[in-house]
Amino acid sequence: MSDVWPLVHAERDALVADLEQVPDAAWETPSLCDGWTVHDVVAHLVDSALTTRRGFVAAFVRARFDFHRINENGVRHRRGTTPRETLERLRSAARSTATPPAPLDSRLVEEVVHGEDVRRPLGLSRAYPVESVRRAMHSLASTPAALGGGKDTAGRVTLRATDADLTIGEGPEVTGPAVSLLLALAGRRVALADLDGPGLQRLREQLD
Repeated sequence: MSDVWPLVHAERDALVADLEQVPDAAWETPSLCDGWTVHDVVAHLVDSALTTRRGFVAAFVRARFDFHRINENGVRHRRGTTPRETLERLRSAARSTATPPAPLDSRLVEEVVHGEDVRRPLGLSRAYPVESVRRAMHSLASTPAALGGGKDTAGRVTLRATDADLTIGEGPEVTGPAVSLLLALAGRRVALADLDGPGLQRLREQLD
């Protein structure tokens, strides 16, 4: 699964390129992550890119085994005093192959989902490689909700992409763009506006 890294690095590079055009004031725009600004999400991506397996365990202990706290601590640690400083930190971390103790394809979940958490509120768009989205969806669909995954959602509806040869899940069908289906698996309600099909109401209830 080490072939994931070129895909991950490409996503980091693309986000850096997009953010270079964003004025500093816009970094305080609320992201799709509850309670986090765009700046916070980028700081989280820096932290995620630099977190090793051993480092994660130590940070998890310091956070008293609280996933929310470990993420908040990481944001505080990696967020620069200015957006430009944080962007440079992301640029410097772009080629990192460090990873916490998680399946490697979860790195694509981080990059694509958080990429959308940043881009959508800023009015930016990206044509993500189908392979990156496919692997991210399969990773989320096999991860329990307690660990931030979409396994429960994939067990209730079938998600079928209208712009790629990609179908995953069980139950009544929900159709739409692959990236929007990925966001729905990640619990982002904003994706519902892009989706259709007989399973849409069940999906909506799942995300409530």
